[in-house]
Amino acid sequence: MKIAVVAASGKAGRKIVAEAAARGFEVTAFVRRATEIDGAAKVVVKDILALEKSDLENFDAVVDAFGAWTPETLPLHTTTSQHLCDLLNGTDTRLLIVGGAGSLYVDKEHTTQVFKTPEFPADYFPTAQAQANELDELRKRNDVKWTFVSPAADFQADGERTGKYLVGGEELTLNAAGESVISYADYALAMVDEISGGEHIKQRICFVKA
Repeated sequence: MKIAVVAASGKAGRKIVAEAAARGFEVTAFVRRATEIDGAAKVVVKDILALEKSDLENFDAVVDAFGAWTPETLPLHTTTSQHLCDLLNGTDTRLLIVGGAGSLYVDKEHTTQVFKTPEFPADYFPTAQAQANELDELRKRNDVKWTFVSPAADFQADGERTGKYLVGGEELTLNAAGESVISYADYALAMVDEISGGEHIKQRICFVKA
């Protein structure tokens, strides 16, 4: 399979590139600034908003690993994913978004999201709100094979690769130990599994350490 990872220079993007390459995928990494990306067959230096339809032709899947953290850049979560949707609309190429856990629901009625609970850290609220907005806009797209992929609540950059994970849906999912946790390495593994054989088109899913 041929996949593109956009904003590939971040921690999640690098893990996904490496995992996909190790599994035999041909990976093209798109980055804003020239840098080496382990596992990438090709590195393209181009801003995400400068990408054109021709840049994303002939890929089986595009992974959007874009992340923003400052108040002035948070709206770019929606802007960038919508731009990718516009480039991929009407094609068979899947678009998989590295999302956040804050927009997961804590009740079966789907009335309360994690980031709106009293215990949610205030420092992370703006980012969670931005990614919730991003998901809301994705849900309006019927012309793209998108999948919004949330991690567990505790997303561990340096956690071990266990090779075992659970797949959840719209609700915050806990493992047998009552934890919502996953490492970047296991998230990358699960993401590549989803690209390989997943069928969660136009859905939000989440990954949790088993």
